[in-house]
Amino acid sequence: MTIEKVSELLRDGEGIDIEFKSAGFELNMDVFDSICSFLNRKGGHLLLGVNDKGNVDGVLESCIPGMINNLVTSANNPGKLFPTVYLSPEVLDYEGKKIVYCYVPESPQVHNTNGKVYDRNGDGDIDITRQPFLMTNLYMRKQSIHSEDWVCPYVGLADLKMQLFKRIRQLIRIRQPEHPWIKMSPMDIVRSAGLYKMDPGTGKSGMTLAAVLLFGKDETIMNVLSHHKTDALKRVENLDRYDDRDDIRTNLIDSFDRLMAFIAKHLPDKFYLEGVISISLRDRLFREIISNLLIHREYSNRFPAKLIIEGNRVYTENWTLPHGWGVIDPLNFAPFPKNPVIAKFFKVIGRADELGSGVRNVFRYAPEYTRGARPELIEGDVFKTIIPLRSAGIVEEKGPSNWLEVRDKVRSKFGIEFGINPEDSSEKILELILENGKITAMEMAEKINISSRMVEKQLAKLKNIGILERVGSRKAGNWRVRLGE
Repeated sequence: MTIEKVSELLRDGEGIDIEFKSAGFELNMDVFDSICSFLNRKGGHLLLGVNDKGNVDGVLESCIPGMINNLVTSANNPGKLFPTVYLSPEVLDYEGKKIVYCYVPESPQVHNTNGKVYDRNGDGDIDITRQPFLMTNLYMRKQSIHSEDWVCPYVGLADLKMQLFKRIRQLIRIRQPEHPWIKMSPMDIVRSAGLYKMDPGTGKSGMTLAAVLLFGKDETIMNVLSHHKTDALKRVENLDRYDDRDDIRTNLIDSFDRLMAFIAKHLPDKFYLEGVISISLRDRLFREIISNLLIHREYSNRFPAKLIIEGNRVYTENWTLPHGWGVIDPLNFAPFPKNPVIAKFFKVIGRADELGSGVRNVFRYAPEYTRGARPELIEGDVFKTIIPLRSAGIVEEKGPSNWLEVRDKVRSKFGIEFGINPEDSSEKILELILENGKITAMEMAEKINISSRMVEKQLAKLKNIGILERVGSRKAGNWRVRLGE
């Protein structure tokens, strides 16, 4: 360990993998709580002789040999730490004071100290001995067991929603017309997708939790996993409760559709060209976010997954089994499959891509959708995705300056519904004008990929209705959206 690295740890302060102990002349009583939690989580740096504020008080030099001996001996005493572990503390000189530094590695086993199991949460050591869900998650994380593989031996085809098999065949046929699932029976699809397995502990075979989540009837899902739900909320005006809500307690295929519909209902789309092809920027972005919310959730935990639209952001939360911690850097991250069977299934039906591509796509499309605002993806026990909105001008609390409000006002005042006639580009024209009131008809035509004559025709229609007016001359003036009473 170098002095430069110690300085960096002191600057960073205590966190998920850094712990300070004052330890002036003897080991702190709770030092093995931290060692145990580091072993059970992701490893960490233990610095003795540093107080909670990151100030170096130092360790008395005469006490160092006994302190190190006590640390190493106790770590190899099964009565103190079980399973035992080998530690290699070292003494460092830092600005004239002594620090005892010890790196505690992540362990493939579950450890306890004095009969208690500790896990790391933020900068704290949490006793989870009597918390069965956290203990289950810890054992699963250590043993690389995926809860999606839990065998449900009493679930049969009668417990599944048969019409979903027809839907997934249609989805697959669009992308892969020769895919073998198109001609398979429901049971053959279940087996081929890895949704039917044998439980090595009991010897019983049956459909897995993944099969129930993907194809189960609502009552089947509730019988197997009573806490399963995804909460979709819009909370812009009524901050104490919500303006709109969809309490989703159904299979993952329908859940995806309902979450996408909720986003489409409350957030505007933005015209966007990918190469020469016009795509829905909103759908492209939130497809990735919603797929991630459904695929990488730890379903054994009762923490409800959430998708919440607020005035200044959209954010999601779901419980997971983290293999990293903190804000994700898209240029330096290693994707890890949380539910590989469900992830593979979503990939086949076209609702997800290769592992890791979802994160990259969120960072690619979010700045385009939010006019430059960057998303945040934060990994921990609760995985969070945050898409800023207000700073990008997507959603504002007042004034017809965003497309969402314009669309609603046009619908209520003029009785016009957009998107019914595929040849009608007035929705895109109004959105472009909101972004830039000085945009010309020729510029609109180039962005929308239609003729200038068609743009002029639709501008005239909007002017005749009273939605749009031209202020100033043809060359120097600008367009204005009129939605006043």
